[in-house]
Amino acid sequence: MASEKILQTKQQYVDELAAKLEKAAGGVIVDYRGITVADDTVLRKELREAGVEYFVVKNTLLKRAAEKAGITGLDEHLEGTTAIAIHEEDIIAGPKILFKQVEKSKGAFSVKVGFIGKEAITASVVEEYAKLPSKETLVSKLLFMLQSPMQRLAIAASEIAKKQESNEVA
Repeated sequence: MASEKILQTKQQYVDELAAKLEKAAGGVIVDYRGITVADDTVLRKELREAGVEYFVVKNTLLKRAAEKAGITGLDEHLEGTTAIAIHEEDIIAGPKILFKQVEKSKGAFSVKVGFIGKEAITASVVEEYAKLPSKETLVSKLLFMLQSPMQRLAIAASEIAKKQESNEVA
């Protein structure tokens, strides 16, 4: 039987993990079995630079923390080796980086499941998020679209002014 101190330590870890999950905008749970140490080091660096927290976790502790955080639909995916990537704001950053690793490893490293808010999403939905353009790209496209009509109006007004000037000179 586990000692009282070990049980308290595990309960404290579950509480801390549940708090992280509650704050997270989204997360991805992966099977890291097919990744080399060198690739894992590079992956962790990329995730850290993107503001994504990534760590290995025991399935039973993650299951308890997810229940405590109110996240449903993860239980059946919590088998084997498990790591989790969570982000408090950006739900796209983690999937983008992790799916690059999935492609690089030719499927040995794999996504099990993801979650957004309190809802689980399938690995295929996580992949769809990974394929979305970055926030910066979307913002720049939106700004271009908003600016385009104004540019066209300015060009049209300029052409009308030039035409009137040429008519006045003639």
